[in-house]
Amino acid sequence: MNEPDRISHRWSRAEYERMVDVDVFPPTARLELLDGEILDMTPQKSAHASAVDLVEEALRACFSTGFYVRGQKPLALDDHSEPEPDVAVIRGGVRDYTRHHPRTAVLIVEVADSTLAYDRVTKATAYARNRIPEYWILNLCDRTLEVHRDPVGDAYAHRSSVTADEVVRPLAAAGAGVKVADLLP
Repeated sequence: MNEPDRISHRWSRAEYERMVDVDVFPPTARLELLDGEILDMTPQKSAHASAVDLVEEALRACFSTGFYVRGQKPLALDDHSEPEPDVAVIRGGVRDYTRHHPRTAVLIVEVADSTLAYDRVTKATAYARNRIPEYWILNLCDRTLEVHRDPVGDAYAHRSSVTADEVVRPLAAAGAGVKVADLLP
C-alpha cells in the first residue's frame, strides 16, 4: 500500500487555506488536509481516473434535484481536515458553495487501489468522526464495493462488501440502485 507522503505539523484548516491563497504550494500539487496533516497525494492511474468518472456518472443518475455530485473537490470537514474525496454527494447545488466548501456530505466515495488500507482506516475514521452517514470504498483490487454506514464515534457501525454482480442503494436515494459492476473500469 502506498500512503500519501506527509508534511509534518498539525495544521488547521485556516492555516492550510491561507497557504493555498498565497501560493505556498505549486499549482500542480495534489494535496489535502486530513487530521492536521498535509498529504501529498499520489498521481492517479488510468483505472482510478476511469472509476471516479463512472462513480460520478452513476451517482448523478441516482441523485436529482436538491443534491450536487462533486468530484475531487474540497470538503471542509472540521478545523483540521479538508480532504478532497474522489466523489461526494452534497445537499444543495453548485451555487450554494461559491463562498465556502461544504462541511458535510450524504455520501462519500473513495476509489482505492494502492491506498486501500489508508482509505479503510484513516479516511474512514475521519468521515465517521465527522458523521458522514455513508462512505463507500470502491476496491479496485478485489473489484468490490465496501459500504460503511451509521457512524458511531470514530467508526462505522455497519460495514459490508458488495460484489460486482450486486446492487447497492444509497441511503439518501433509497429508491435508486447502482450495480457495482457499473462503477468498475
